[in-house]
Amino acid sequence: MKAVHSKGLVILSICIVFFLSGCMYPEQELSKQIPYENMIKQVQDAVDQFQEDNDGLLPIKTKDSDTDYYVKYLIDFDKLVPRYLPDIPVNAYEKGGLYQYTIIDPEENPTVKVFDLTIAETIRDIKLRLSYLKYPPFKERITKNVFTLDFKKLGYDEDPSIISPFSGQNLYFVISTAGEIYLDYSSDLYLTLQKLENVPFSQGDDVRSILTENSFFVPAFSLPYTIDENGEPIFIEKN
Repeated sequence: MKAVHSKGLVILSICIVFFLSGCMYPEQELSKQIPYENMIKQVQDAVDQFQEDNDGLLPIKTKDSDTDYYVKYLIDFDKLVPRYLPDIPVNAYEKGGLYQYTIIDPEENPTVKVFDLTIAETIRDIKLRLSYLKYPPFKERITKNVFTLDFKKLGYDEDPSIISPFSGQNLYFVISTAGEIYLDYSSDLYLTLQKLENVPFSQGDDVRSILTENSFFVPAFSLPYTIDENGEPIFIEKN
């Protein structure tokens, strides 16, 4: 009986250790998943000081000229640490976090923002599955150049989605005629535009900037949007 009792205590002790570890681990990982305002502010201060010390240059990585605006000016932390920043933020991709730090409005008012790299990972997975097919399984035509996909034909049980950092609702992926995958922010743009008394855009303007005004995030991996005659968001058509 003593042996059984001792064995029970050992098992109970192990369970307690695992329970406590389970409680601590998510808390440690949480810091890699949340775009803390103080982290972004520290990086912003570092970018501002770097620019002041380097004749207006920004600490960014070189990207192709046709790279989408919201993922084009990625911050190069090697240029900031340790002189301008004691360490890379724990939630940054370079530290194993979920977020890529980027800059918008680089010419007039360089502003630090972030985007969730889960989007990029999902796009990679979709493109990998597409690579095994001769033609993309188009489902519905949204515009002349943009379609939805039949994701069941790509082996998905349900359409892949991303929780929007702007609204908390699910956002879904679309494909261009060039075969590129994008996240569709139409619903976010619609909700944001509906809240405005006066829409500060005209038809033909790219309206995505409205999402960044009161957010840490950017609409990464998106196509440009404008508004139609009713003030609702639509994809900008390419000729």
